[in-house]
Amino acid sequence: MPEQANTPRRLLDGLYALGGQLAALCVLAILVLMIGASVGRVFEWRVSWVNDIVAWLCAAAAFLGMAYSFRNGDFVRVTLVLESVSAPVRRWLELVSLAVAAVAIGYLGYWAARFTWESYEFNDIAGNMVAIPIWIPQMSFVIGSAILVIAVLDECVCVFRGGKPSYVARVEERHARGDFSEEM
Repeated sequence: MPEQANTPRRLLDGLYALGGQLAALCVLAILVLMIGASVGRVFEWRVSWVNDIVAWLCAAAAFLGMAYSFRNGDFVRVTLVLESVSAPVRRWLELVSLAVAAVAIGYLGYWAARFTWESYEFNDIAGNMVAIPIWIPQMSFVIGSAILVIAVLDECVCVFRGGKPSYVARVEERHARGDFSEEM
């Protein structure tokens, strides 16, 4: 039974890790493309198409990695008020903040999905050097937003049940190890 109880947690953590891994692959692809473009310019190859792909990969890396970054405490959070109130008040402020974030990100994700669907329906084609259906790179926005709203709702449930948010726990773990690198 205990293993079954942890299955949803493992699935959710795996989803967030997958988003982070896809974001990392996008960054790696950017590196490879930029080096390839630099070498290509030396040999006078046509490499202007790389700019389009790199721009889409930058957006994909940002959106796909959001949930992973959020859960690991790597998002910028303004905690001045939270640090100056009692634990019960902090819990309720965290809940309100997470609920507002879930609604806002859900709204953003809904419109991103709708806009991407319209691009698909109208067969919008990218107007730059690389002529592909624009819904393909837009999907990273939709997927990243969906994963992020799931992560925020996950945190909301955790805090509602009385737990410590993972983004707070991960920062505390880093500080306990003497790692204050995110403070710089």
